Amino acid sequence: MIYILGRQPAIGLAELESLYDASSLRPVGDYAAVVERDTEVNFGRIGGAIKVGKVLATIDSTDLNVIKKQLESIITTHLTSLPEGKFKLGISCYGLNASPARINALGLGLKKAIKASGRSVRLIPNPETALNSAQVLNNKLTSELGCELLLIRDGVNTIVAQTTAVQDIDAYTLRDRGRPKRDARVGMLPPKLAQTIVNIAAANTPPDYGAEVFDPFCGTGVILQEAALMGYDITGSDLEQRMVDYTDANLLWLLTLKENRVTPLSPDKRYYRLEVGDATTHKWANPGGIVASEVYLGRPFTSVPDNEILQKTINDCDTILKKFLANLHDQIQPGTRLCLAVPSWFVANKINHLRTLDQLPHLGYNRISFVHSNDKDLVYHREGQIVGRELLVLTRK
Repeated sequence: MIYILGRQPAIGLAELESLYDASSLRPVGDYAAVVERDTEVNFGRIGGAIKVGKVLATIDSTDLNVIKKQLESIITTHLTSLPEGKFKLGISCYGLNASPARINALGLGLKKAIKASGRSVRLIPNPETALNSAQVLNNKLTSELGCELLLIRDGVNTIVAQTTAVQDIDAYTLRDRGRPKRDARVGMLPPKLAQTIVNIAAANTPPDYGAEVFDPFCGTGVILQEAALMGYDITGSDLEQRMVDYTDANLLWLLTLKENRVTPLSPDKRYYRLEVGDATTHKWANPGGIVASEVYLGRPFTSVPDNEILQKTINDCDTILKKFLANLHDQIQPGTRLCLAVPSWFVANKINHLRTLDQLPHLGYNRISFVHSNDKDLVYHREGQIVGRELLVLTRK
C-alpha cells in the first residue's frame, strides 16, 4: 500500500513508523510512503496521511507520454473486473513535472480508450495537480465504479496506485466544531493531530485487551475522543473541574453520535475515567499504559511578544513540564511510551525549544528518535503562528 502524506510529511512518517515499524516503511519523495505489510491499519484512525492506495504497477519513466501508454492498458484491464455502469475517473500526480492542463489531457486520452472498450465514463477535471479529499469523496472515486489514479514519482520511476480511502473531512469537522464544549483559551487541538499523537504513543499496541490511553492534561478531551474512537479504553485528568466537565460532556456526546463510526453507547455505560488533579503533583488511580497528551502551551500569542514575556512563558512551561515528568515517573512502569505535544515558539526566524528537552535522561526518560523523520521536523506549525506543537516521544527508563 502507499500513503499520501499530509502538509507536514515528517509527522506523517513518524506516525506510520510507529504503527508499522521502520523496516516496513519506505519514503517516496516528501509526499508519500510505501508500506510493505500484509496487515493494514484502519485508515480512519490515521491523522498524518490524506490518502491511501493499492499499488497497481511501477512504470520505468516519469514522462507523461510514456506513462499514458501503459495507463491505457492498466485501466482497461481494471474495468473488466467491474460491474456494468458509468465509470468515474480522476487522476492525481505527486512529484511529477505535470501541470493541471497536461493531467487533464492525459485524462481525456484515457477517457477515449475507455470509451473504445465499450464503457461510458465521466472524467473528473483537475483544477490542481492533485484532487483533494472533498473531490474524491463527492465524486465517489473510491466506490466500486470509481477510480482515482495516483501517479507518484519514485526517483526515475512512477508508481501507479488506486486510491482506496481518503480522509473523511466532514467527520473531522463534526468532531472538531460540533462538540458541545469548546474553549479557545486552552488551544484548539485538531482531531487529526490528536490521532497522530495517540498513534505515536500507542505504537504497535493495538486497541484491544484492555489497552488504555491516559491524558493528564485532557482539556476538552480531544485526545481522549480520538483514542476512544480507535477502540482504546481511556482515562484523563485536568487541573480544572470545568475542563473535566467539558471532557465528560464531549465524550458523552461522542458516544451517542451515530456518525462516529463506532457502535453508539448509552450514556450510562461509560467506559472511561476522569479525575481532577494537578499533573505536577497528582497521584492517579491508574495512569494507564499509553500516555498521550498536549501539555500546557503557555500564553497564546497573536503577535510577536517582547523577549522578557517570551522568556517568562518559556520558563513557566519548562517548570510545568519538568515537574509533570518527575511526578509521573514513579507512577508508570518502565518502558511506558509517551507522546507529548509540547510548546515551541517561532520568533525572529528562530525556533525556541523548551530547555527541559535537554534534561530528559536526568528525569528518567529516553527520547525516541525515528529512522525516517528528524526530531527537529516534528513540530506542528502553521505559517504565521507564534506557538507550535513539538511532538516529544519518550519511554520511561
